[in-house]
Amino acid sequence: MPAVQDSIECARIAALAADKMKAEDILAFDVTEPLAITDIFLIATGANERQVLAIAEEIEKALYLERERKPRMREGLEDAKWVLLDYGDFVIHVMHKEAREYYALERLWSDCPEIDLKLPEAGESETVSAVDSNESTVARER
Repeated sequence: MPAVQDSIECARIAALAADKMKAEDILAFDVTEPLAITDIFLIATGANERQVLAIAEEIEKALYLERERKPRMREGLEDAKWVLLDYGDFVIHVMHKEAREYYALERLWSDCPEIDLKLPEAGESETVSAVDSNESTVARER
């Protein structure tokens, strides 16, 4: 049975939040077949500890504001090499670049279907932001 739509939508919200904070290599896997305890693993990479924490905080904020979801458990905030946010039906891994390379979670879960996170292509978000700011300027002028 594939991941439920609500979990997929939450993973997309988390991925957009991570992308906003310049996370790299954002991937999500539907892990319902091999694991009975969760539907989705989302993985994102930060270049350093400060960025890892910023990405995790932005994800928490976005999920709370858009879906009123709070993690059941948070781990790894002290050393910020691998922050795990457990929401029950989906789990988010925000990893330092070195930890991501060492543990290679995407290789471990490569047999699972990858979820389309519908992230904007490189440069696309800047275009959208420019359009949004132009529209708000036009709206204020009216």
